[in-house]
Amino acid sequence: MRLKAVFMLVAGLLAATEGIAADKTMIVLDASGSMWGQIGGRSKIEIARETLGTVLKSVPSGTELGLMVYGHREKGSCNDIELAVPPGAGTQDTITAFVNGLNPKGKTPLTQSVEQAADILKYTEEKATVVLVTDGLETCEADPCALASALESKGVDFTTHVVGFGLTEEEGKQVACLAENTGGKYFQAADAPQLVAALTETVVDAPMSKPKQEVVEAAPEPEPAIEFNTEFDSVLAEGGPSLGTSDDVFWEIYKADANGAPSGDSIESQYKGAFSGNYPPGKYVAVAMLQRAINRQAPFEVKEGAIARPFVNFDAGHLTINPKRTPQDAEADSNASVEIAFGGYSTTYYGTAKFYASAGDVRLRGKIGPSSVEETVAIKAGETLERDLVIGAGIVLNKAVYAEGGPEVDSGDVFFEVVEARKAIDGKRKSIAYSYGTGTKLDVPPGDLVMTAKLGSATGEVPFTVKAGEMTEVIVNINAGVLAITAPDASSIEILDAKKDIQGKQKSISTSYGAEVQDTVPPGDYVVRVTYEGDVAPKEAKATVTAGERSEVTVQ
Repeated sequence: MRLKAVFMLVAGLLAATEGIAADKTMIVLDASGSMWGQIGGRSKIEIARETLGTVLKSVPSGTELGLMVYGHREKGSCNDIELAVPPGAGTQDTITAFVNGLNPKGKTPLTQSVEQAADILKYTEEKATVVLVTDGLETCEADPCALASALESKGVDFTTHVVGFGLTEEEGKQVACLAENTGGKYFQAADAPQLVAALTETVVDAPMSKPKQEVVEAAPEPEPAIEFNTEFDSVLAEGGPSLGTSDDVFWEIYKADANGAPSGDSIESQYKGAFSGNYPPGKYVAVAMLQRAINRQAPFEVKEGAIARPFVNFDAGHLTINPKRTPQDAEADSNASVEIAFGGYSTTYYGTAKFYASAGDVRLRGKIGPSSVEETVAIKAGETLERDLVIGAGIVLNKAVYAEGGPEVDSGDVFFEVVEARKAIDGKRKSIAYSYGTGTKLDVPPGDLVMTAKLGSATGEVPFTVKAGEMTEVIVNINAGVLAITAPDASSIEILDAKKDIQGKQKSISTSYGAEVQDTVPPGDYVVRVTYEGDVAPKEAKATVTAGERSEVTVQ
């Protein structure tokens, strides 16, 4: 019934243009992406193809018809307008063939399309009629009402008729002005009954003069028995419940190629476990992804009067992994990372990991700082599991003092490093974690460790033991004082140990450049050696440093 009504509407339009003795008529057809939308279970473009193919067969010989199409070649372009068939007699078959090959995809530059059609028809010199068939509103920032007024004022005898194909009443008002301002008619084709009314009451009996624009509506009829010709569904396991409204499932629908594989760009996408749709008869492939990790395909065929039911079984389960420092922790650690891997797929979560995984083994690797743990969990199709992943990390709060019971080191320059208590065969210890500044926290594995601290030329270390899930404060005594030296006009200042070794040499502690220097050094006696530029002889001074105290020396 719906398709028949469309045939009658287009026939009526052509009859109307013939009735008012239009010399030439241009059909402007919407081929934007929205023409894949559905009316009565069939795509609008399919209805348009069949309508024109049938109606054009009854067009009287000698009628000069042309076809202009927009939105069929490029996505997002406002210049995708093509004169497909120039106006002329006997063009019916050419128009039908062109429309049958259309693949809607672009925008809706309907205003510019009507204007170009009018220019091609030489509307300022000859009688001309444009029939616009559109399922959408202007999307290219143009004013169709202003254009209609301009065409009416400049045209010799110019008329535009507009078919609102599936538009709402409110939307129809926004394009009806193209007809109203040029003396044409607006036809609201919302469903089959309204199209029949439009044909019976206005189009077939159209007057010879320019008709007054009107919107015709008719009483609705009951919906057809088949509302949707395709029903999609997905489950986690055979015989399990539908995933229904879950937005963890992402579908893309493709036309199938000769081998039954997805072809070209997807024609629709949905985030739902189950949904309904309408598609033209043909073969398709539904590609369903569960959290973008598990991919399944479901070929299906749409046939007239039947319902296709693409179905996907993901054969998967759902896991919740809570990374914790200890089994007793009430909540997951938000600083922990959880890497998951299964079936060639891997990704990383932070804090609690909630995800679907293919049935089988799932590899887990949890990390908190340098601490890590690996486990393998088996999941069955349709199963829901929640597991704790105990990483077993402790926390160290580091501090340093200059001397036992002495002042704290309050500096961002102090370097703390946690190393293993046991030395390797070369005498070195493996580094676990490090940071600069006092009062910082470090994640470390449980066990016996050593904290070292270095500031200037002084170092200290202290062994400690940490348990999983516990915070341990570690204070390192660097056993040092501060030596501040002022030497006007100095080029370099070197601090040396006052005591000489068996070969009579003094150990260099540090060397700085400039007239002032400050260093943190162990307690003891030192020699300060100052050098100058030119022929000025070096100078020396003695200094004694006490742990936890500041010593100042001036070399003149």
